Amino acid sequence: MNGIVLIVDDSITVRMDVTEALEAAGFRTLPCATVAEARAALARGQVSLVILDVVLPDGDGIDLLREIRIWAPGVRVVMLSSEAEVKDRVRALQIGADDYVGKPYDLGYVIARARELLTEAAPPPIARASVLVIDDSPTFREELRHALEGAGYKVLLAASGEEGLRLAASSRPAAVLVDGVLPGFDGATVIRKIRLDAALRGTACILFTGSEDRKSELRALDAGADAFVRKEEDLEVILARLTAVLRAVTAERIDTASLFGPKRILAIDDSSTYLNEIGALLRGQGYDVVMARSGEEGLELLSVQAVDCILLDLIMPGLGGKETCRLIKASPGVRDIPLILLTSLDDRASMLDGLGSGADDYIPKSSEFEVLNVRVRAQLRRKQFEDEHRHIRDDLLRSELVAMEERAARQVAESRAALVSELERKNKELEVFSYSVSHDLRAPLRAMDGFSRLLLEDYGTQLDERGQDYLRRIRTGATRMGELIDALLDLSRINSAELRREAIDLSEIVFAVSDSLRRNEPGRQVTMVIEPRLTAQGDRRLLRIVFENLLQNAWKFTSKVEAARVEFGVESVERGGAFFVRDNGAGFDMAYASTLFAPFRRLHREDEFPGTGIGLATVHRVIDRHGGRVWAEAAEGKGATVFFTLPPARAVSRSSEGRRVRASGPAS
Repeated sequence: MNGIVLIVDDSITVRMDVTEALEAAGFRTLPCATVAEARAALARGQVSLVILDVVLPDGDGIDLLREIRIWAPGVRVVMLSSEAEVKDRVRALQIGADDYVGKPYDLGYVIARARELLTEAAPPPIARASVLVIDDSPTFREELRHALEGAGYKVLLAASGEEGLRLAASSRPAAVLVDGVLPGFDGATVIRKIRLDAALRGTACILFTGSEDRKSELRALDAGADAFVRKEEDLEVILARLTAVLRAVTAERIDTASLFGPKRILAIDDSSTYLNEIGALLRGQGYDVVMARSGEEGLELLSVQAVDCILLDLIMPGLGGKETCRLIKASPGVRDIPLILLTSLDDRASMLDGLGSGADDYIPKSSEFEVLNVRVRAQLRRKQFEDEHRHIRDDLLRSELVAMEERAARQVAESRAALVSELERKNKELEVFSYSVSHDLRAPLRAMDGFSRLLLEDYGTQLDERGQDYLRRIRTGATRMGELIDALLDLSRINSAELRREAIDLSEIVFAVSDSLRRNEPGRQVTMVIEPRLTAQGDRRLLRIVFENLLQNAWKFTSKVEAARVEFGVESVERGGAFFVRDNGAGFDMAYASTLFAPFRRLHREDEFPGTGIGLATVHRVIDRHGGRVWAEAAEGKGATVFFTLPPARAVSRSSEGRRVRASGPAS
C-alpha cells in the first residue's frame, strides 16, 4: 500500500491490535499515543490515512481532525472511538472525518475500510492483472505467489475463505485461485458466494484440490468454477490454465458495492440492553454497528453518514418506529436503504401494519439471532441486485440518449446544410436582382442628371431663376437617388459576403478613416481622440464599413459645433468591454433609440443633416454578423455615443500607451 497509516490512540492494546492487523494485511503503519507525536508524523508528509481516537492525553482528537483538514486535506481520517453517541459521530463527520467506527470494533471492518479509502485516494495503477490466492497452506501460497509474480501478475494472499471474500470485495481481482478444502468456508462455497455477488460474479475462478476423485471436478464446476486444477500439477500447467481462463472471461464488471465489503448497520432502539446485545452479535459477523436510542437520533445520523441496512424498533417513545420508517422511506437520499422492523409484538396485524409503513422486512425480537443474520444478508443481496438492475437500466438509457443525440445532431447538420444551400441560392438570386434593379434605376437617373445639366448649360440663360432652381433640384434628387442605390447595394452585400475573421487593429482603421475625412473636408477642425492598439477578431473589410459610417455620422452631426470632438475607445472590461464612437454633436432623443438602426430611420431634417438613412442599418448588420450587438446613448444637443461588441471579449486588448489626440485641420 502507498503511504503510511498513522494510528493515534493512547491505549497500547488498541494500538498494537490495529497495527498488527494492518501490517498483516500489507499496510505500512506508524503507531503513536499523543497529539504531539501525531503532529510530528503528519509534518513529515508520508501519511495517507489516520486512524484517530477522540480522547487523547494531550489534546482532543476532534481538534487534530480540524488541523488535518486545513493543513493536509488529502489525508483520509477514520475516527476510532469509544465515544459512540450519535452526537459525537455527527460532530466528527461534519468536521470532515471520512468514517467513524465505534469501540468495540471489528478488525476485519477496519482493515476493509482502510483499504477502500486508500484505493479511492490512490492514482489509477498501471494496468496489471491481479490474482487472489486463497489457501491455508503457507508453503503452497508462497510457491504459487513466486510463480505468478514471475509471470507478471499482481498477487493477493488469503488464508481462509472469509478473509478471501473480504479481500476480493475490496481489491476486485481478475481471478481467484482457491483451495477446495479450507477452514470455515470451503472452496466451492467461496466460489458460489462470488457467483451470487453482482460486483464479483465476473471474476474468473479456479478451484484447487488434492483429491483424485473424479467427482471433485464435477462439484467444482457445479459450484461455478471456470476451471479445476489438481495441486499436484506442474506450476506451468497452472499458469497456462489461468491464462486460458482470463482470456475467455469477457463479462462486464458492475460498478457496485460487493456483499463481502465492509458494511455498516444502524440499529435504532430505546433499549440500551438490546442495542448492546445485538451490536455485539453483529460485530461478530464483521459489521460495523451504529447505535441510536431514538428515531430522532437515527434520522440525524443518516443525514451525515451512509449505512447499508437499518434495524428499527417498532415501539419507541417520541418518534415511533412506524413514523421513523415513513420519514426514511420518504427521503430520496436514504429511501433505498433496506429497513427491517424489530418488535416484541409477534402477531399478524402488527406485521402487516409494519410492512405497510414501508419496511422491507419484519422480525420479532424473539427470533433466533441466526434468523436476523440471514435476513440482513438477504436484504443486502436484494439491494445489490436492485443496484445492478439500475446500473443496467442507466446504461441502456445512456445508450439511447447517445443514439438520440447522434440522430438529432445528424438531422440538425442535414437541415443546416440544406438551409445554407438555400441561403446561398437566395443570396445569389438577390445579388442578381440587386444588380438588375440597380442597372434599371441608374439608366433613367443618368438621363435625368445629364439632360438637366445640359439644360442648365445650353438654355440656362433663357430660363428665369425659378426654372433654373427647378433644374438644380432635379439634379440634386438624381444624385441623392444614386447615393441611395449605392447604399442599398452595400447593405445587401453585407449578408452575402463571406466573413473572414482575423486579428485586426481597430485603432489603425479609425486613423485611416479619419485621415480620409480630413482630406475630404480640409477646412474642418475636428479633434479626434483615438485609443491606440485596440484589437479584435473580425472581417477587416466589413469593419472598415462600420467605421466609415460611424465616423461620417460623427463628423456630420458635429458640423455645427464650434469645438468638434470625436472619440474612439473601449469601455472597461468590468462594464463589458464594448467599443464606442462618441461625438459632441447634435445628439438625439432617446425615445427613438430602439428604432435607430432600422433602414431609412432619420432623426433630423434632410436639409439640416442630409443622408441616406442606411448607414446605421449597415452598421447593425455587420456587427450582428460578427456575433456582437450595437446600441446608442445620446441627449439632444449634447452628442451621441454608439457602442458595439465584437465577441469573444478576450480578443480585445488595451495598450498601456496614453490616448492619442489628433486635431484635424488643413493639411500641412
